[in-house]
Amino acid sequence: MKPFLLILFSLCSLAAAQSPKPNVVVFLADDAGWGDYSQNGNKMVSTPNIDSIAKSGVTLDRFYVCPVCAPTRGEFLTGRYHPRGGVRGVSTGQERLDLGEKTVADAFKASGYATGAFGKWHNGSQWPYHPMARGFDEYYGHTSGHWGEYFDPPLEQNGKMVREKGYIVDICTDKALNFIDRNKDRPFFCYVPFTTPHSPWAAPEKDWQRFKDKPLTQTATEAANEIADETRCALAMIENQDGNVGRVLERLKEHGLTKNTIVIYFSDNGPNSNRWTGGMKGKKGTTDEGGVRSTFYISWPSTLPQGHTVTQITGAIDLLPTLVSLAQIPRVGDRPLDGRDLTPLLKKQAPEWPDRMIFSTWASNVSVRTQQHRLDNAGQLYDMVADPGQTTAINDKEPALAAKLSEAVATWRKEVLGVTVKEAKAKGKKKGGGNAVDPRPIPVGYREFPITMLPARDGEPRGGVQRSSNAPNCSYFVNWTAKDDHMVWLLDVHTAGRYEVTVDYTCPIADAGSTLELAFKDSRLSGKVAPGWDPPLYTNQDTLPRPHGESQMKEFRTLNLGEMKLEAGQGALTLRALEIPGKSVMDVRRVTLTLLD
Repeated sequence: MKPFLLILFSLCSLAAAQSPKPNVVVFLADDAGWGDYSQNGNKMVSTPNIDSIAKSGVTLDRFYVCPVCAPTRGEFLTGRYHPRGGVRGVSTGQERLDLGEKTVADAFKASGYATGAFGKWHNGSQWPYHPMARGFDEYYGHTSGHWGEYFDPPLEQNGKMVREKGYIVDICTDKALNFIDRNKDRPFFCYVPFTTPHSPWAAPEKDWQRFKDKPLTQTATEAANEIADETRCALAMIENQDGNVGRVLERLKEHGLTKNTIVIYFSDNGPNSNRWTGGMKGKKGTTDEGGVRSTFYISWPSTLPQGHTVTQITGAIDLLPTLVSLAQIPRVGDRPLDGRDLTPLLKKQAPEWPDRMIFSTWASNVSVRTQQHRLDNAGQLYDMVADPGQTTAINDKEPALAAKLSEAVATWRKEVLGVTVKEAKAKGKKKGGGNAVDPRPIPVGYREFPITMLPARDGEPRGGVQRSSNAPNCSYFVNWTAKDDHMVWLLDVHTAGRYEVTVDYTCPIADAGSTLELAFKDSRLSGKVAPGWDPPLYTNQDTLPRPHGESQMKEFRTLNLGEMKLEAGQGALTLRALEIPGKSVMDVRRVTLTLLD
């Protein structure tokens, strides 16, 4: 090589080596549909900040997620279909991501990034399922999938519960801004999984006032099933969210970070109510187009084209391989990926992109999407170009294609789900609605994370004890009235030692004084329920009546039961009452175990 070429090559190599690593900000909406944004044609809502990400960057026009929350989050984190990683539900421990899986945050942390998550996690609560064990340096929000307190909420900060003032989305955004401020001089990965517009229907008053009397000029595909006020409230929550996206974008601008920050916005499933989706069939919980198609915008002003639209089908499974590729960092972990690196599509460098299949599954249903077609869970084939609303099946016109895709679904079921159609449906019926407590024990007692919270959602009520609602994520144990009643958490104690035990409870004043016993293997700890604590249910939480199956919440008091020795190994932690002087024992939100030595 000639000398001047050697010098030029060296200078280019040096410049590449010294170019700053891009920051990454990922916004993830909860239960927002494709049609909830003005960029996608919704004329009833204004989302200029979210839209600006698309206008300054790239839109993935056919981007697919899962029908519900936790599975999508698992696929984003790992680049793999969620059943491979053990995510098989949304509550009672079924939402946990297997410990052998490595996340996108693991990769960025290993490459020297500051990593933080601020909002709804929904892939495991106890260490080492906790986000701070999955690649995040810090965490603030709620690890469960459903949080019934949006105003002045109790939230978790790095393993400890704190009580805040304000609206949950505003508060979590405040924490994300603080994280960016503290890490502006080094590369950072900031994950902001919003809580809205997931129910309960609760929007800040200033946002609700803009929508409460607003006419609906665009209606749901199943218009007869649309509840107008729910649509109004969902859009009010989206506009609040848009304002918070704007706050983050402005902070990046103030710090001079806009040009070299990758910003992503998408949602975890279809809309949680019947509202406008551009005519698509399905909503949250379904494997039809409207249940799994999400908006997706990505900008990186220094590198990606502006206003570019990718028409090829893509999905949440593609995000890990794409992000590590864009940032030029190595992936952590070696399990086979299901996703593809989308960098060539984003940079307009893929004149030929091979067709693919993206599978969607929930509640034993599976559908598959190709670039042009969708085979639904009933085996009906649709041409999504000619018939985007899935109104007329074409099995009779394309029998060979229908057979090919049906075979692909059967193969995928066996490989990824490990069951046939018949076995999956039988298993679903046996579990009775999908809220059975996961058989994997809850890990307890890690010195690096000594506090282990055991919420009611992860325990099993026995005897007459019941959950306060059909939605376990936001629930507490009620109807504890007899000595035969008890509650159980299956534990795997990692470290033998002394543990401080507390119980978050309420109890009618007249019923105070029951004697409790907490037992694990040969250890016993007893104490009394005192004082009585009987606060009213909150009246400041809801813009609209809470949906059926969601608990009304209240202020719980912490009872310190004392210290208890736990031996290592698996066993049932059982809470029962030895004496009940009143009509009931107490309502229980959580038991907390703190390793002392």
